[in-house]
Amino acid sequence: MPVYQYEAMDARTGAEVKDTIEAASEAEAQQKIREQGYYVTRITEKGRQKKTKEAPKKKPAARRRGGGISFGRVKAKTLTTFTRQLSTLQDAGLPILRSLQILEGQAKPGPLKTCLIGVIEDIEGGSTLSEAMAKQPKAFDELYVNMVKAGEAGGALEVILQRLAEFKERAQSLKRKVQGAMVYPIAVITVATAIVGFIMYYIIPKFKKIFMDFGVELPGMTVMLINISDAVVNYFYLGPAIPIAIWLLIKIIKKNKYGEFAIDWLVLRIPILGKIVQKTVIARTMRTLGTLIASGVPILEAIIIARDTAGNAVFRRAYENIYAAIREGEPIAVPLKESRVVDDLVVNMIDVGEETGALDTMMYKIADVYEEEVAVLVEGLINMLEPLMVVILGLIVGFIVIALFLPLIKLLNELS
Repeated sequence: MPVYQYEAMDARTGAEVKDTIEAASEAEAQQKIREQGYYVTRITEKGRQKKTKEAPKKKPAARRRGGGISFGRVKAKTLTTFTRQLSTLQDAGLPILRSLQILEGQAKPGPLKTCLIGVIEDIEGGSTLSEAMAKQPKAFDELYVNMVKAGEAGGALEVILQRLAEFKERAQSLKRKVQGAMVYPIAVITVATAIVGFIMYYIIPKFKKIFMDFGVELPGMTVMLINISDAVVNYFYLGPAIPIAIWLLIKIIKKNKYGEFAIDWLVLRIPILGKIVQKTVIARTMRTLGTLIASGVPILEAIIIARDTAGNAVFRRAYENIYAAIREGEPIAVPLKESRVVDDLVVNMIDVGEETGALDTMMYKIADVYEEEVAVLVEGLINMLEPLMVVILGLIVGFIVIALFLPLIKLLNELS
């Protein structure tokens, strides 16, 4: 009887297990391992393991098949489209290898095409889809690989791919809403800054020369305007240099874990913007957890993946504490409440989800609610910024006009 060597994770403790098992087929081996309470992450027939590793790759080269060498990661939008197309092909009943070959053939040269070529070659060499994708981190992150692995173990890859596609489409939709809402104020601020900078650099010095030629005594407001103009002319390079220096300083501080935590904590305390960041992180992590749990990924592994997708050190620390508490046997709701990074609504909904056995459904609902709140907050912020920008620009233009006309009026009176 064949002997299978496997790696698995204990569904109760999350501990990694490596062992061998005798079975008539790989499917029977996986069934026996699941009956022991383990979640299979890798399984190989012992006699074929060496052969698989040493299999010659006579047609590798992404270059030979048109992939070429590419730089950078696969864009989120591109990966979302690929996932939806792969899900559709799997629903149609095509073999996974054939589906990947079709998508690789229609992909444009770039990072995704190169990664797909690598995945196809690894599958042809005997690897599973999740193993092949794990070797292409530029395209497939830990969340993606683990969900595919869960789909392979449960025999429901097409369902998992559909969930992945929906997850990524939701994430893209939220991102587009936030980015789209910020386009208008950023454009207005950029144009206004450029116009004011032009006036300070070119126009004001000409008026200064006129005033000096006529020897007019300048009022305090005009002197202030000329001093600002002189500073802009003499130190114009500080305009782009200061934002870049601040950005670099923040990057350096965030290299240290305590500095990163302090900056992310301060971001969450900024009025309105902090709320948008907090609710965005909650929506993203809850949807990640819900998708992973619904796909059969163990809760401990799901929390680690959600932690890595948070993008905020305060939330990462909270998820680390939740992970430690769950390993001690506590439910999610207790350490989540103690972390104080989420509202009571989230804690209560998760508590109900754990009691009713519908944790993934509750997490989806939390994500839906918070995505909607983010959209409302962003819209409110834009509605508040529009009149605020108008008032600030009006004050700046009014100050410039008055400061220039006061000495001109005085000069005209003296000449008359």
